[in-house]
Amino acid sequence: MTGITVLAGGVGGARFTRGLLAHLAAEHPSAGGEASTVPVTVVVNTGDDMWLTGLRICPDLDTVMYTLGGGISEEQGWGRADETRRTSGEIAAYGAGWDWFTLGDLDLGTHIVRTDLLRSGRTLSEATEVLAQRWRPGARLLPMSDDPVETHVRLAADIDEHRAGDLIHFEEWWVRYRAAAAASEFVQVGLEQAQAAPGVLEAIRDADVVIIPPSNPVVSVGTILAVPGVRAALRDTDARVVGVSPIIGGSVVRGMADRCLDIVGVESTALGVGRYYGSRADGGILDAWLVDETDAGLIPDLEAAGIRASAHPLWMHDVPATAAIAAHALRAARATHPIALDRPTVQNIGGTL
Repeated sequence: MTGITVLAGGVGGARFTRGLLAHLAAEHPSAGGEASTVPVTVVVNTGDDMWLTGLRICPDLDTVMYTLGGGISEEQGWGRADETRRTSGEIAAYGAGWDWFTLGDLDLGTHIVRTDLLRSGRTLSEATEVLAQRWRPGARLLPMSDDPVETHVRLAADIDEHRAGDLIHFEEWWVRYRAAAAASEFVQVGLEQAQAAPGVLEAIRDADVVIIPPSNPVVSVGTILAVPGVRAALRDTDARVVGVSPIIGGSVVRGMADRCLDIVGVESTALGVGRYYGSRADGGILDAWLVDETDAGLIPDLEAAGIRASAHPLWMHDVPATAAIAAHALRAARATHPIALDRPTVQNIGGTL
């Protein structure tokens, strides 16, 4: 067994993992006391990745890396702190770039280095390892796949230069149109040719616990689950799989996940998402499901669907509050399966990856 594996999207997954690491550092400190002896692997959605102005952009990978490494813009939840945008302004002056997706100058440094590594023959996993050496995130970061898999949205109505039936990149639908453009489905372009990145399936199969944080169930977690082999690894692992609801009191914690859920026909409730993931005993992915205390009344319906659930405060107001949520997730795993998170290990997850 090799510790904890998190299947993460962007802001929600990043902030949850930061809280998880804080909890583990307090409960299982290393000799220096700043990290944990429990290894954590984060498998990150790459369906939002895209090419922009000749650069490979990986929004979720960067959000997780910056958040865990202390470089994130806390106000936005994405991008770098103390950012400037002179370069994007200059690109726009040439009539290039996308005015609805502006890259900051510091952030561009990451994209330039990543693109150079990819064009020199490195895989995305290898490029991510190089970038993480600077940020020292305290966890192993793995893209879900080294193969390009991009989430696109099929439009259901004409909008601007696009026509009903067109596929547009998810980021255009999400950022430019604020998820308000009528859509009929999500399509993972490149998925059929993709394989899980090295280490991803092993991180799931060999884990003590697998955690599904409060990330977008459809286009973040759902895209990871669609990678060939991932669902089978979740089915086969001896780990307990614990999910944290991204819906509190019928409202999304962040962003516009309710629009995504509506498109796939899932109600935006903790019950709806729990059923969407399903019980592992019935072919789904969950052994336990955490809902907010305001949704405690949904527990009988969840358990009737075969999903073991418990209610706790789930708002990630700050790192201590998020660490408490992570602690509840680990307790939920222990309640269904004994795990050995206090065993010694020689792996230094706070150092060079």
